[in-house]
Amino acid sequence: MKLDILAIGVHPDDVELSCAGTILKEIAAGKKVGVLDLSHGELGTRGSGPLRLKEAAKSAEILGLACRENVGMADGFFKNDQEHILLIAQILRKYQPDIILSNAPRDRHPDHGRASKLISDACFYSGLRKVETKLDVEIQEAWRPKAIYNYIQDRFIEPDFVVDVTPFVDTKMDAIKAFSSQFYNEGSNEPESPLTMKNFFEFVRARMADMGRYIQVDYAEGFLVERPAGVKSLSDLH
Repeated sequence: MKLDILAIGVHPDDVELSCAGTILKEIAAGKKVGVLDLSHGELGTRGSGPLRLKEAAKSAEILGLACRENVGMADGFFKNDQEHILLIAQILRKYQPDIILSNAPRDRHPDHGRASKLISDACFYSGLRKVETKLDVEIQEAWRPKAIYNYIQDRFIEPDFVVDVTPFVDTKMDAIKAFSSQFYNEGSNEPESPLTMKNFFEFVRARMADMGRYIQVDYAEGFLVERPAGVKSLSDLH
């Protein structure tokens, strides 16, 4: 299966929190979109790795993803090395996405920035024919995505561009809430975290509203670019 877009997050729910609206918009336009989670999120303050996998599957149904995979890297302790680069390259060559959506290069969680660099490096090495990966027993062909866009998550970063996601906000919130172990639960005796604050979902909406102000829409999601984006005409910009 060839994908148009592959969204990659180091933890299950990174993608939902940051760019689920954009994913929904692209799927509605007929694009094939998949998600790759690098870890099970087993170090999260609440829940567990197996539970996060079940929640990720539920979210995938809500989003209408073409596929969702998890390569099981060690949450918190993965490295940017040959082993981890090849794990991602194998997935890139399997699905041959044109566009990658990735964690931001800097954020509150140190995993996010480290994953951003790892994903970027994997996209480069995946395009080198002398870097060998196999799917089952077959050697895979080299593949390099055309573009990498970094979604903005916890820390505010000035976006390079924003995407109007106004019609898709409610479904995005449903996809986020599929990860019910991670958020506010009245009466819970589990430890608190920034995600378990009662008003956390208001923060998510407020972040999208703030991004929407750039283009005078109700809600938008912001992205960074690794290199200047090309347009066919100035009319493509607004």
